[in-house]
Amino acid sequence: MTSIFQRALGGDFDRLHPRLRERFGFAAGDGRGCVGTGVMRRIWPRAGIARPLLALGASRNILFPERGTDIPFTIENHAYLDRYGRDTLTFVRTFEFPHRRRRFDATMVYNDERGCVVDYLGTHQHVAVDLRPEVGERGELRIRSGEQRVRGLRLDVRWPTALTGAADVRESFDDELGRFRIAVRVTNPLRGLVLAYSGTFDVTYVDTTTSALPASVKPLREEPRG
Repeated sequence: MTSIFQRALGGDFDRLHPRLRERFGFAAGDGRGCVGTGVMRRIWPRAGIARPLLALGASRNILFPERGTDIPFTIENHAYLDRYGRDTLTFVRTFEFPHRRRRFDATMVYNDERGCVVDYLGTHQHVAVDLRPEVGERGELRIRSGEQRVRGLRLDVRWPTALTGAADVRESFDDELGRFRIAVRVTNPLRGLVLAYSGTFDVTYVDTTTSALPASVKPLREEPRG
């Protein structure tokens, strides 16, 4: 099957580093999953007014207010068909701070009408974000967020620009180190940096035909609107 990132990137998918093609090249029918383990060299949220908002988001596994260095983390990528029959890819990140565990959950689908990946954030998919992936000159993957919408019950509104957190994600494979590298920055047009983290990790591929999809990586609610 064709993965959601293959659909979004088209022919540019073949320009990705081979290890990135492997990591982002599986879909629900392929019977594969990917679990990354590593260390975030540094995590730094913005101080001040952003911290209460980050703490609020943490209640639904969307961002968090903690900071630190050398923080162990995992990232779980599993492909499955959601209740609406959409090929879905999980991005469940768990950060092991010294006194608290934090998660940043996302599930992604490809939206034919919008022509992009739609990233549903948190445990209840109340926030939907358009993602535009592209391939860099050295085969790295860059993902930038676009329009953001609030989805829930009867809500269907575009998130005001002043309240958005624009994400810029860069993932690559370091051949010399033999590990994946990731760097994430979330910014607000008025407040600047909201949260950033960077680190390295290894991955292990799992056979999902012989083991059930972990219930912990699936959202508690699924949103049909893109």
